[in-house]
Amino acid sequence: MDTRTKLLVGAALLAVVSTPAMAQTDEAADTGATAQNNDSPAGDIVVTGSRIRRQDLAGVGPATVVSAEQIENTGLVNIETVLQRLPANAGFAGNQTSAYWTGNGYGTAQVNLRGLGIKRTLVLLNGRRLVAGGTGANSSPDLNMIPVVALARTDVLKDGASAIYGADAMAGVVNLITRNDYEGFGVSARQGISARGDGRDFTADLIWGIRNDRGGLMAAATYQTTSAVNMASRAPCSLAETTPGKLACVNSASTIGGRAVLPNGQQINFNQVPGGNGNFYEPYSAAKHNFNSTPFLNAVSPVERISTALFADYQITDGVKFFGEFLYTHRKSNQIATPGTLRNLAISASNPTNPTGQNIVLVQRRLAEPGARQFFQETNTWQGTAGLRGKFANGWAWEVAGSFGRNTAVDGSTNVANLERVGNTINTSKCSMTAGAAIPCADYLGFGDLTPQVLDYILFTSRDRGGNQLATVTADLTGKLFDLPAGPLSFATGVVYRKEKGWRNPDPLTVLGVANTNQQDPISGSSTAKEAYLELSVPLLADTPLIKSLTLDGAVRYSNYDLFGGDWNYKFGLDWQLNGSIRMRGTYGTGFRIPNVPELFGGVSEGNLTTTDPCSRYAASGNATLIANCQASGVPANYVQLGTTILTTVGGNQKLQPESSKSWTIGTVVQPKALIPGLSLTADWFEIDIKGAIRAIPGSTKLAVCYASANLSSSFCKDFTRSPLTGEVTFLSAQPINTGREQLSGLDLGLVYNRTVGGVAVSFDLNATWLSKYVVTPFPGGAPINFDGHIGGGNGGYPKWRGYGVLNAKKDGIGITWSTQWIGKATDFNALPGAIGYRTPNVFYHNAQLAFEVNEKTRFQLGIDNMFDRKAPYIQSFTDANTDTMTYDLLGRRFYVGFRTAF
Repeated sequence: MDTRTKLLVGAALLAVVSTPAMAQTDEAADTGATAQNNDSPAGDIVVTGSRIRRQDLAGVGPATVVSAEQIENTGLVNIETVLQRLPANAGFAGNQTSAYWTGNGYGTAQVNLRGLGIKRTLVLLNGRRLVAGGTGANSSPDLNMIPVVALARTDVLKDGASAIYGADAMAGVVNLITRNDYEGFGVSARQGISARGDGRDFTADLIWGIRNDRGGLMAAATYQTTSAVNMASRAPCSLAETTPGKLACVNSASTIGGRAVLPNGQQINFNQVPGGNGNFYEPYSAAKHNFNSTPFLNAVSPVERISTALFADYQITDGVKFFGEFLYTHRKSNQIATPGTLRNLAISASNPTNPTGQNIVLVQRRLAEPGARQFFQETNTWQGTAGLRGKFANGWAWEVAGSFGRNTAVDGSTNVANLERVGNTINTSKCSMTAGAAIPCADYLGFGDLTPQVLDYILFTSRDRGGNQLATVTADLTGKLFDLPAGPLSFATGVVYRKEKGWRNPDPLTVLGVANTNQQDPISGSSTAKEAYLELSVPLLADTPLIKSLTLDGAVRYSNYDLFGGDWNYKFGLDWQLNGSIRMRGTYGTGFRIPNVPELFGGVSEGNLTTTDPCSRYAASGNATLIANCQASGVPANYVQLGTTILTTVGGNQKLQPESSKSWTIGTVVQPKALIPGLSLTADWFEIDIKGAIRAIPGSTKLAVCYASANLSSSFCKDFTRSPLTGEVTFLSAQPINTGREQLSGLDLGLVYNRTVGGVAVSFDLNATWLSKYVVTPFPGGAPINFDGHIGGGNGGYPKWRGYGVLNAKKDGIGITWSTQWIGKATDFNALPGAIGYRTPNVFYHNAQLAFEVNEKTRFQLGIDNMFDRKAPYIQSFTDANTDTMTYDLLGRRFYVGFRTAF
């Protein structure tokens, strides 16, 4: 008997022994998905994961529901934080503490269910798709474009749903459900600050609503601003194990004085003392000359955002209702970055700035004179939806709706060098040392030798423009076909037209490749889908021994894409309710996802990404395969990686093909009402198998896999080059490819308890996920890469265990909430056993809130996040700040106060 069978059998046995058989109750388990914001017959709702109106919530599939009250009790003001605390979230997703944002998505908040990638998590608003956010040709909406005050709840369906909602729902669905019952005017505000006195954040919300017998209006707005936290305040420098058992600052080999190579291969470094001898140089020393980049990065990047929303509905006739939605978000965000680097400048012995008397190559020279670069973004996103819904005389409900959304943005960077002009300044036939010369000659050999005239000539501010667009038209019909002995046979059917478009036009100098930044090509592309679906819910048995109800659900969808042709997807589900306290459920379905615009058409660009070279100090590793492979690559025995970054190519790949998936879940829901009223237990095993998976393998992982393969046999060994002079990696490709396969499996556990004890209303909600397996096969026949239980290397975190629990107690208007996030142990993707940072410990973040309700409308709150100031653990193949910034908290202990009131 395998592990998953044991776990599920154990859960079922627990249910049997703890609950009397055939308990006479008809209450539905409160652990499934919840209703969308729409009208329906009395007692019927539409749940996330199905388009059929039904009375039961729990049988559709495993889901987590986060209510507006739960969000308020934990003091969170961003949906991104709410979702990223859930144990079903893993891997990589953009947030304010990730310096490595998703491509062109700077400032965009996302969620990554199961760690399968943000592009495989479908985000909906009231069951409809949202336009992508970011700064051009992006694949994911910005979660923070919805004012939190307008939300009734957030449904997280942790099950593949491509047959129900179309492509992109391989890992699951996040459905943001808005309120439709608000009347009056409400205002709320929240102010936070870290225990170190930095990281201030302020949020203010307004909501207004009016309703009558025919319909109503609701408007909401959120203003949010956060201040920057410098990374050096949390991680003073980049650390590495320079000697066994000891960490030391390593910093970047791109030096401010300039690192050069003489004709004999010797490396030298020029003056780094402000005002020092401009002709001074000496042998290069990493310990002495390397550049500390952390003061030029943020641990938290500032954001200013205004999000607005308007919702309306009006009963035109007794059988027809109009509804509409409009969203608008304006966002400004920025990040600092290290001063740019000039590379491989050939400076002849005759150049008057060259004191060596020899022809040299300036390998790397940091342009530190003008200071940090400032990356900036300004985005505008809006989406409008209008539709009609009603019912026919036979009770069938219909809905026709259209949506159009558009996102536009300008982004760029200051202090970008024009490489063509840099070349002019060292070409003595073009430049002049005369004051006021049109092309001034420059002295790059030594810090402080660049004049203001030279800097004005070679530096510029880049400006890129881009956007995303979404147009959809849907028509849906749902109702009851006829009655069967066990109940009505229900259906839902509909058609969908969807066109998505993305574009990005980089600065002209960036396109030409003369800008000292990530070289990019313009992106422009679109895809059109025409779809039709049918969903059935068939009651098989009811009110028989051991079967209170047995229902078979099925769905099929045909999708036709203009770029890739047609595809069929289907899903089956079985819901077996033994009695009022025990139910078993299972689903099986297929999924299909075409490459999105940036994956297909994204311009190839280059950038310096934090990357771990396994050949650094390989001679002392004791690993025979690693030693042989590094020697075969021509890496010197005493080689030490020069800095922490490697020039890496990223971008699109027009050879990509669609990916397909199969997924299934099986689980149980237990409510021992007779023994422990108010308690619900869930256990759901999940498996997802993706073929032809589209994935960009990070550089650290590619290098690790290459040098672990016999005789450098891995295909990844073709994706990088090394310098024959120094042995360092000079180029690495990390463009997306169709990997052979991705296989993931695990177990979701849930516990919900609601009870009044001694006049105190107590609620406890606990979720945990055990990741049994996540294996990526990079190409057919290739050696598998194990993600489960690993972390770092630009992949994000995939610990075996994650958990999140919230305990709330309330009496006489006073509420206390304690929440704990658990991130389990993990092993560094690329570190060798025994190295510092090879394995991370269990990490717990504890948060608390004290709330005072003056009356039903007015509430005050005080809170502490990361109460015990838990520091992020060291990871050898870190992304930034010596840890995995996509997994752990950098800010530390922080406090907040807030209030809300209504009129």
